[in-house]
Amino acid sequence: MAGHGARGRSGGRPTLEEVAARAGVGRGTVSRVINGSPRVSDATRAAVEAAVAELGYVPNTAARALAANRTDAIALVVPEPETRFFAEPYFSDILRGVGAELSDTEMQLLLIFAGSDRERQRLAQYLAAHRVDGVLLVSVHADDPLPDLLAQLEIPAVISGPRSAAERLASVDSDNYGGARSAVEHLLSRGRRRIAHITGRLDVYGAQRRVDGYRDALLDAGHAPDEGLIEAGDFTEESGRSAMAALLERRPDLDAVFAASDVTAAGARQVLREAGRRIPEDVALVGYDDSAIARHMEPPLTSVRQPIVEMGRAMIDLLLTEIADRRPAASRGLERQQVVLATQLMERASS
Repeated sequence: MAGHGARGRSGGRPTLEEVAARAGVGRGTVSRVINGSPRVSDATRAAVEAAVAELGYVPNTAARALAANRTDAIALVVPEPETRFFAEPYFSDILRGVGAELSDTEMQLLLIFAGSDRERQRLAQYLAAHRVDGVLLVSVHADDPLPDLLAQLEIPAVISGPRSAAERLASVDSDNYGGARSAVEHLLSRGRRRIAHITGRLDVYGAQRRVDGYRDALLDAGHAPDEGLIEAGDFTEESGRSAMAALLERRPDLDAVFAASDVTAAGARQVLREAGRRIPEDVALVGYDDSAIARHMEPPLTSVRQPIVEMGRAMIDLLLTEIADRRPAASRGLERQQVVLATQLMERASS
């Protein structure tokens, strides 16, 4: 076995080609292992890692990045104001999953906010200069031009939740439709019949799918959806307060509320209590996300758990694959992957 700091055949530092020869694989496979691509079998990865250890190969990160026109950087782009990013647990959980998956690679993560027109213009210039190898897009609205810009620039990208059923970019999402159905079916099983829904932003496809799940669960149970029981929100606490006030004024006999996020449910809960409504005796309440907010609410909030940390991890897996493969944009479009992770209803005292 070669000792520590083994020399290559040339007498200098071991090369990528020598690692490939020792492992019995191609040069591209070695590159994928070193770059952390998930598109390598466990056996192949072990063989390459053993060859690296035996030869004492040390990747020249700067030279490799330069030769491959790489930056070894990934941007996590949030087209929302910073205040919303730090106020809602969804974003921090996505970031936690992304960071955990990147920890074993040499990639650097850049967090970029693009909530204003000026920030978007600055981001467009930054991306056009190809200063990152790939982009993760979180909280994208239907009319957001950023995904199309990334496709035009041929920058590998993964989006957290498709913009529509015809999304062309690779995406990772939870089962919004199934999660909403499970929430409404649970409320129906508890004898609730006048079930209101405070939606998320309706220019977000995931919010639209939650409305679809809400409607279909009622229809399948023989209850025609009452449009007066649906009030638009935007996932924030303030929208939960304003929507709940509007619903109580319009349908004071409602006996349950399904909110599109735990943060929204917290706002609704405040208004219900101010109106003298007991939870769950008078009005049952269900949220979405199963964040820490749900567990610490009084009473604890029944909520649909979406595996947000796992979604962040899956987004990185897809993105590293696209970066490692260096596929052209047209090919990426044909082979796009849409990953949908299962949700789970977490039953607590609020319902």
